Formats: sequence, C-alpha cells, structure tokens
Amino acid sequence: MTTFDRGLRDLVRSLQATMRAGAHRAGLAAPQIGVPLRVVAYELDGRSGHLVNPRLEPSERKIVADEACLSAPGLWWPLERSYMVTARGRDMFGKPVTVRALGTFARLLQHEVDHLDGLLFIDRLSEDERERFLQRLSPESSAAMPSAP
Repeated sequence: MTTFDRGLRDLVRSLQATMRAGAHRAGLAAPQIGVPLRVVAYELDGRSGHLVNPRLEPSERKIVADEACLSAPGLWWPLERSYMVTARGRDMFGKPVTVRALGTFARLLQHEVDHLDGLLFIDRLSEDERERFLQRLSPESSAAMPSAP
C-alpha cells in the first residue's frame, strides 16, 4: 500500500532529478535508488511523467529491439517485448493515470516495471543469450568460469 504524501512526492522528484542528471536515462525505478516502492519516472521523446503502482496491459504484437540498462552500462542487447502497452497507475497525488505507449516508449515502461518486479532485462533472455551477454559484460571473468556440464 502506498501513502500519497509528501514523502512520495519527494521520491518522485528525486527519481526525476536522478534520471535527468545521468546521460541517456529515459526511465528510472525506485528500487534502482534503493527505495522498495512501486514507482517509476520516465522521459522520452517529449513525454515525461511518473507512475505509482503501475500495471501493464501488453499487446500481443511483439517486436525485437536492442535494449540496455544502467545495471550493465554501454551494453545493448536484442530483446523481444510487446510493441504496445497500456500502463495504469496513479500519480504522486493518488489521481488515476493511464498511459498508452508504442515502440520504444512501450519498451521503456516494460523495462522499468520489470525493475519493480525484481527483474533485469537479462532475466528475460534465453539461457544461451544470457551467457553470451555475460561474456560480453565481463570477458576476463567469464573465461575463467567453468562451463556447465
């Protein structure tokens, strides 16, 4: 349960400021800054805002596109996501909000809601793709790791 108080409004403003302070940050989820609340902020292609307790309604149409994360800076990887989503949640004052998103914006919302659910985008990769991703992330450490039987 979320209390729509000054603390929540301060959190939203902090998410927005943190997101804007970094290079190439289109979205940020509260858990990424150590706050265990279901809050995301976004800014992409002239659309900016936030969602508290977002729920996604993804379309059946899927698209594969490169995706990256602050958890693995500079490393982009192809990932299938829904092409369109409707996100429903609340704003920092508790007012209902509905956001309809296509393409990159839909991908952004799915990515940030994954963070709220404890997932990184690499958790959505196949086992083989995840292994290749990890090798690219840290070639020297993965070379020393024993392969699975």
